[in-house]
Amino acid sequence: MNICILSRNGELYSTRRLREASEARGHETHVVDHLKCTMNITSHKPSVHYKGTKLEGFDALIPRIGASTTFYGTAVVRQFEMMDVFCLNESVAISRSRDKLRSFQLLSKKGIGLPITGFAHSPTDSDDLIKMVGGAPLIVKLLESTQGKGVVLAETDNAARSLIEAFRGLDAYFLVQEYISEAKGCDLRCFVIGDKVVASMLRQGKEGEFRSNLHRGGKGHAIKITPEERITAVRACQIMGLNVGGVDILRSNHGAVVLEVNSSPGLEGIENISGVDVAGKIIEFIEKNSERISNKTRGKG
Repeated sequence: MNICILSRNGELYSTRRLREASEARGHETHVVDHLKCTMNITSHKPSVHYKGTKLEGFDALIPRIGASTTFYGTAVVRQFEMMDVFCLNESVAISRSRDKLRSFQLLSKKGIGLPITGFAHSPTDSDDLIKMVGGAPLIVKLLESTQGKGVVLAETDNAARSLIEAFRGLDAYFLVQEYISEAKGCDLRCFVIGDKVVASMLRQGKEGEFRSNLHRGGKGHAIKITPEERITAVRACQIMGLNVGGVDILRSNHGAVVLEVNSSPGLEGIENISGVDVAGKIIEFIEKNSERISNKTRGKG
């Protein structure tokens, strides 16, 4: 097979592992920076050009689209879909998962457990918004936040009002969520491929930090997740339309609740901690499914 990996940096751990796993299984593999792609949007003959060369002959596409390049990156993925290339994650699914409000609305509609979440525009609704999620402590989260950035803990109602006013002053859209104190700074990262959780880990935030992201000093531990958590993670990806995703789950007093569904989850932490060859499993999934070129994102929304 001829596989294209869309990535800004071929030396990133995740990109490098995917290339190594692909080549180890005998596939020709190319890493392409999506921001350096040019698209020819022509009826019946759509094409993508890279560094002056027309990209042709790809059997499958692996998008590694960062949050800051979502708009252009998904446009490139969509162009490959128009060219009937099998895309591991489709453009609509990536866009859904990146829009936190949209993703929570879709998950809520399908009955997936979520933290109590509020969203408002008018500055006169701040007190109602705070009350809606049970009061402080609570989380204020930018819609486009990623890797823990733009996520703030407000420990008092006054602090929450100040944060909400500050974000509104920046003309930023944000969510307000209940703080799951019983999680004690821990969450689960479940790595889903197809209809299976292939690897999982528990992430513990460093002392005094409510965010458990590994790059913020959090520690990861191998863990066996429950059947409920496994089903929740798989369903969350399916609702987004993702073939591959990282689902972050909190263990709350009312069961598993989803914090986020990531369309380009990193491989380094999950592979090192779980000992699972996740990159190899992704390539294996492509081998089994690349001839099924539907490029019609599952579900609606």
